[in-house]
Amino acid sequence: MAHQRFRKYNTKDIYAGQALDNDLAMAVRAGNRIWLRGQTGHDFDGNFVGEGDAAAQAENAMHCVKVLLEEAGAEMGHIVKTTVYLTDRKHREAVYAVVGRWLRGVYPCQTGLIVAGLAKPEMLMEIDVEAVIPESD
Repeated sequence: MAHQRFRKYNTKDIYAGQALDNDLAMAVRAGNRIWLRGQTGHDFDGNFVGEGDAAAQAENAMHCVKVLLEEAGAEMGHIVKTTVYLTDRKHREAVYAVVGRWLRGVYPCQTGLIVAGLAKPEMLMEIDVEAVIPESD
C-alpha cells in the first residue's frame, strides 16, 4: 500500500501573514503506522478553540486526534506514542488531565516538553501522536 495522506493543506492557508508555502497533511498512513500532525486548539474549520484555556485546547486537540485516526483506519487504542508540548509548566496538570481521560486504558509511551513557544502565540499546548494498527485488525 502506498502512503496515504489525509486532510492535505498548505501552510499559507493556516498561517496567514507568515511567508510560508508548504504542502502538508494532517495524517499520514504508511502500512499499519500512522503519524498525526501536532494537534492544538485549531479545529478542522480553521477556528481556534480555547484561547487562554489550555484544557479547552487539549480537549479540541484530542477530539481532532480521534477523528484523524478514524479517517486513517485506526482508533485511539492504537496510539503507541504521544509527545505533549506546553508553553508553560503551569498548564501541565490541566492538559494532562484531558489527555489522560481520552487515553484511559491505552497506556502509550508519552513525552512532555516545556517549550518557549509554538507556531502561534495563542497556542498553549500541542500534541503529536503516533499509532500502529495491530496486524490482527
